[in-house]
Amino acid sequence: MKLFRYGNPGHERPALLDAEGIGRDLSSVVGDIDAAALSDEALAHLSALDLSRLPRVDAGVRIGPCIAGVGNLIGIGLNFADHAAEAGLPIPQHPLVFNKAPSCIAGPDDPLRLPPGSLEVDYEVELAVVMGRDAWQVEAGQALEYVAGYCLSNDFTDRAWQSRYAGQWTIGKSAPGFGPLGPWLVTKDEVPDPADLLLELQVNGQVRQRSNTNGMIFKVPELVAYLSRFFLLRAGDVITTGTPAGVGMATKHYLKAGDVIHAVCRPLGEQRIVVAATEPQR
Repeated sequence: MKLFRYGNPGHERPALLDAEGIGRDLSSVVGDIDAAALSDEALAHLSALDLSRLPRVDAGVRIGPCIAGVGNLIGIGLNFADHAAEAGLPIPQHPLVFNKAPSCIAGPDDPLRLPPGSLEVDYEVELAVVMGRDAWQVEAGQALEYVAGYCLSNDFTDRAWQSRYAGQWTIGKSAPGFGPLGPWLVTKDEVPDPADLLLELQVNGQVRQRSNTNGMIFKVPELVAYLSRFFLLRAGDVITTGTPAGVGMATKHYLKAGDVIHAVCRPLGEQRIVVAATEPQR
């Protein structure tokens, strides 16, 4: 299934795509696409619905973040060897873990407004994992049983804040709009191998990143198992799994107002984000 949320920011409604690609409103069935809707039982109930009886979602409506109520937005750094190389950093021996403030989460086509004082805002197309069950002390062999599905993400980052301002990654990665998710939350039955997905990102029509997730150093089962050794992963938590080479940091071509960022990963969908002018500093 491809689940999504639509409507004005803060007032999104749950929906899914039917076999013809038509959005169907799920408001009469679930309150939202959140942790409660992601259990195996809840997903089985949704998959058994007669979608023809549900209202259509109007074409052209805003698509919001594909998951609501995210408690923990976890990032994995330097998880592609080619990206570590372009950053001039060694390949990590263990997953490099950081957090993004959940308040950075945005819709897949929402404008990216550069935050006041930002200097070097960069893009990072990534595969994101959405947890469907709580996970604690999980083995890699069983890790995917705890996953509800996957979505497309972009780990926007101000490199100056990340690297030169106190060296704190969370600060550089958590401004409003720095975590677009979606458009679709694609359930795991439609993604048989998360280590075989093609990620691509263009800026103003020029391909900057293009790589398969088989290039990840630590694959999804390893990441879920590793994180669950140290803290309890909750249903609805999101893990962004790292970006391949081609980020702006490598060429010093950072984002500016008017840039158009187009990210795609089939079957996860596409994001088209326009960079807006910097907010005035208060």
